[in-house]
Amino acid sequence: MNLSKKTPKEQAPDSQIISAGRRKEWTGQIVNTPVWRASTHLFDSCDDLQSGVKSGGDNAFFYGRRGSPTQWSLADAITAMETGAHGTLLFPSGVAAINIALLAILKPGDVLLMSDNCYDPSRGFANGLLKRMSITTRFFDPLIGAGIEGLLCANTRAILLESPGSLTFEISDIPAICAVAKAHDITTLLDNTWATSYFYPAMEKGIDISIIAATKYIVGHSDVMMGSVTTHEKYWKRLRQTARQLGQVVSPDDAYLAARGLRTMGVRLKTHEKSALKIANWLNKRDDVKAVLHPALPSCPGHAIWKRDYKGSSGLFSFIINGSKERAAAIIDNLELFGIGFSWGGFESLALLVHPEHNRSATSWNEKNGVIRLQIGLEDCDDLISDLEQSLNRYKD
Repeated sequence: MNLSKKTPKEQAPDSQIISAGRRKEWTGQIVNTPVWRASTHLFDSCDDLQSGVKSGGDNAFFYGRRGSPTQWSLADAITAMETGAHGTLLFPSGVAAINIALLAILKPGDVLLMSDNCYDPSRGFANGLLKRMSITTRFFDPLIGAGIEGLLCANTRAILLESPGSLTFEISDIPAICAVAKAHDITTLLDNTWATSYFYPAMEKGIDISIIAATKYIVGHSDVMMGSVTTHEKYWKRLRQTARQLGQVVSPDDAYLAARGLRTMGVRLKTHEKSALKIANWLNKRDDVKAVLHPALPSCPGHAIWKRDYKGSSGLFSFIINGSKERAAAIIDNLELFGIGFSWGGFESLALLVHPEHNRSATSWNEKNGVIRLQIGLEDCDDLISDLEQSLNRYKD
């Protein structure tokens, strides 16, 4: 009989979500880490203050910008869920997390390779600030796999992936790309927001820096903006220093809400997954739907890799109607249970008209029909199907 206790890092994901980050020195006698609101941290003496200045340590009181147990607890929990991770940094948004991670890795003259299905703000950052810093970005087909080796040059320093892409949902062969990158000492970064570490342990698959827009599934209630960057020891000091120099900090109230959301993320993700799959398969059988872009469906680009590497799927996918963008907009406008808005991962369902053709450089999107992205929330699945059915039937071509 094994009588040894498991640490959160050794536990199954459903246990990690509950126990990670809840150190006794942070929680005391209560379940949740309290909200520590403070800008100034007090010291017992001048010598004590100076020792804090010199140490620059993690998870230690110094100044509000370095956080407090509320933020440390959340970061610790996210770290525990990522195999091989050394630490996690928190940021005020997912965009801030991605961009500051890139700034920590890149310098003028470097080349960044970016997957062509990456989030539009990532493309904007590459074509904006990074370009002004004399950093070149080259976009590549997300399905390139090990063929990415042919795109490398002497100045290639990093590869940014988003798998699946949050509009068209291609799944990249991340282990193959990471193997090439490691052979050339190139840093790999992944926007892992769609799956999170719960469904896709990014660092276990070879990724150096795992990034999540915690605004989505970690928070889960559409009321907090936050991003996280998790990495191993090799990159930790560089990332932490860049974040500190740019004055990045999240509020303790937001960290508390995100930690509360994290505790239920597993059960929510399973419900998102189950309902999204049911709706995706229902849509896939309709004559007025041209294609459904969901990684768990065999017709989705990269499905075989999803089946090989992922532990599940979440609630976000797209479908292409047999009809114009105007018809797609009318369908969305007529829905009752689906809100119209950006973001995803909350408890409510959303529908959005998307335009993948605007975000392509290395590949092309030649589809002329309307593309609707659905975020499947926690409503009754049959009610959501009825809502989609009435609107699709009303606006048949």
